[in-house]
Amino acid sequence: MNIDLLSAFAIGLLGAGHCLTMCGGVSGMLLSALPNQERIRKWPLILSYHAGRILSYSLIGAAVGFTGSLAAKSIGVPLNAMRLISGIFLILLGLYLGQWLFILAKIENAGKFVWQHISPLAKKCLPVDSPTKALSLGLVWGWLPCGLVYSTLTWSVASGSGSQGALIMAAFGLGTLPAMISLSVGVFSVQSLLKSKYFRKTTAILMIVYGMYTVQVAYQAMI
Repeated sequence: MNIDLLSAFAIGLLGAGHCLTMCGGVSGMLLSALPNQERIRKWPLILSYHAGRILSYSLIGAAVGFTGSLAAKSIGVPLNAMRLISGIFLILLGLYLGQWLFILAKIENAGKFVWQHISPLAKKCLPVDSPTKALSLGLVWGWLPCGLVYSTLTWSVASGSGSQGALIMAAFGLGTLPAMISLSVGVFSVQSLLKSKYFRKTTAILMIVYGMYTVQVAYQAMI
């Protein structure tokens, strides 16, 4: 598997605690429409929602990957320069998750302009009582302003193609699944681990170290 796909998957997996905070409320929507005796029907809703979410990530990844490809071919922006930016964003993400520096929060706020136009579509999916509505809700929720998503999108930009950009974001989405499914089905022990200070700090340090490595490799390739 391509190292970029592994990196994107790892970002999704390690950023799990942030996912729980950002998307926790949606899990309640997936179950609230069902009476207790019918909760076995939750699995089609949960899987459809996450399929929609990952599909949205992939579509956005394809768009920015294609844009990065055009920039590289049309105006000569080196892909390694884009990769260097990806490393910087990964460092910023680590600092953000570790709650040491909040520059990435400002970028999240910038995404709220788009979100305010898309989020009303979620109301049309309520109550979430069918896989179609759950899929639609996931498609909408994939656009939620999120520093974790934006950081991974920089890898899609540097991928050099729309298809690779889509695959990177799909790998990221798959990495978020363990945390998000544990939230949906109420596995509280996993949630407690992912939300713990020690997990968050360790994750943050790992992302910073890998971001620094990415910057170094990209810089060496440019000189």
